[in-house]
Amino acid sequence: MKTWDAIVIGGGHNGLVNACYLQRAGLNVLVVEKNEWVGGAAVSRSLTPGFLYSNCSYVCSLFRPETMRDLELPRHGLQVIAYEGGAVLTRDGDYLANYRDHDAHRREFARFSKRDAEAYDRYARDVTRQCRFIQPLLMRTAPDPTSLKPRDVGELLFLARKFHDLGPSQMAETLRFWTMSISEFLDEYFETDVIKANFSISGIIGTALGPMSPGTAYVLLHHYMGEVDGSVGAWGYARGGMGAITKALSSSFQASGGTIRTGAEVDKVLVSNGKATGIVLANGEEIAGRLVISNADVKRTFLKLVEEKELPDVFLRRVRNFKIRGSSGKVNIALDSLPEFPALPKDSPCYRGDLHFTDSVERMERAYDDWKAGRWSADPFLDMMIPTTLDPTMTPPGKHFMSCFVQYCPPKVEGRDWTDADRDAFAETVISQIADYSPGFRDRIVHMEVRTPRELEAEVGLTEGNIFQGELTFDQLLFNRPVPGYAQYRSPIGGLYICGSSTHPGGGVMGAPGRNAAAEILRDLSKSNTQMSPAHDVI
Repeated sequence: MKTWDAIVIGGGHNGLVNACYLQRAGLNVLVVEKNEWVGGAAVSRSLTPGFLYSNCSYVCSLFRPETMRDLELPRHGLQVIAYEGGAVLTRDGDYLANYRDHDAHRREFARFSKRDAEAYDRYARDVTRQCRFIQPLLMRTAPDPTSLKPRDVGELLFLARKFHDLGPSQMAETLRFWTMSISEFLDEYFETDVIKANFSISGIIGTALGPMSPGTAYVLLHHYMGEVDGSVGAWGYARGGMGAITKALSSSFQASGGTIRTGAEVDKVLVSNGKATGIVLANGEEIAGRLVISNADVKRTFLKLVEEKELPDVFLRRVRNFKIRGSSGKVNIALDSLPEFPALPKDSPCYRGDLHFTDSVERMERAYDDWKAGRWSADPFLDMMIPTTLDPTMTPPGKHFMSCFVQYCPPKVEGRDWTDADRDAFAETVISQIADYSPGFRDRIVHMEVRTPRELEAEVGLTEGNIFQGELTFDQLLFNRPVPGYAQYRSPIGGLYICGSSTHPGGGVMGAPGRNAAAEILRDLSKSNTQMSPAHDVI
């Protein structure tokens, strides 16, 4: 039986990034994916003739430019198109436009409040300062604060120096920022409901918290730290849908000699004498590997793929307590023409960005109250995109694809499993809200794909449908992600690593966890007596 140098479980973007780096370093790498296609949550699929859906993730910004360069992804077909517009539509028929241009954005705020327009400069400055503090940490392995190893001590000193350089006042502000709610944070700058709602959006997307919950201010950063073509904070569409990212990664991996097996669901990780030795597929086939790297979330990896007897009790308890709470759904819609929103000017650039109906923080908090009661929100928060306004490759001429990301959607409905009837009622809630702002919207619908946390878990492997593979709260960041003592992509089992979004620096289509895990694996190999001789300068 062939023994692979490394087996990567899961063909999502982090698994593919990890596999690319390991393969380029000289290892013989196999990626196994349970679906008949690769991509995980970053996938494009055609479910009705002529239309291509970005099924789960739907916009690109966080993917690290360093990784794009290292893996030559543009050469493998990846193109990201930045968008400029966006808007929050209000119930009184008005709208708040969003623009990438700072001055244009400021003028739009002045339409609602001169004071808020003035405050926008201060807000942008303070958020940028927080981004500059956290951004350099994304591509670094989090230190272990209990370790006296020179590397961990050095990383702790690096963190301490960065924190000290902020100065006393900004140190205090940073600590407050990381622990406060997005609502409290915005109250310190703005007075207008719709402006505060507009900025609150980035604090709750994909998070089982409301805008008034402590910790949501940090989630804001996760949506501000990205870039498109060097434009920091910009967002864009991957041409051909989000699957274009994982398609380019697959091409890069295979061009380096890597192997991908689809339709290969993993049943368990083989362990012998405290070391991973391979995997067993659901069909009973055993595949041997010197290393096993899991792109699944921490709970799925250690509570389902590894036998309990192989893990320490303390570690298991902490994994069970790791917060992965589903809060999101997705409705993908094929349209026979571009929908009209009477509040927006004709041919407005806002159509090419994200559209929302969330005109107050209180309205968003009430939607979260429904989630806490175990119901999908009667008045949900929607993050809507029509990427075909910039990318015509996804539909026939004149047709359009709309992506609707929905908060709040519970993993269980009042304590029971989702049914098909629940799913259909959830979809009707979403369509009804859109139709309230867009007359004739229903008549434009050609086809819909509806995904609740049930579908996201069953099809994509996201526990409870949580898109970040775990909450991005302060207690689950840096050296606490996923659990204390195991934040450096290793596990209690020798040769078993994790590289998914449950690890530092967290979720989003970023690729940093996969890249960072590869760096740690290659570092371990360089210290071992293994016969493999990877080229360590690839990272």
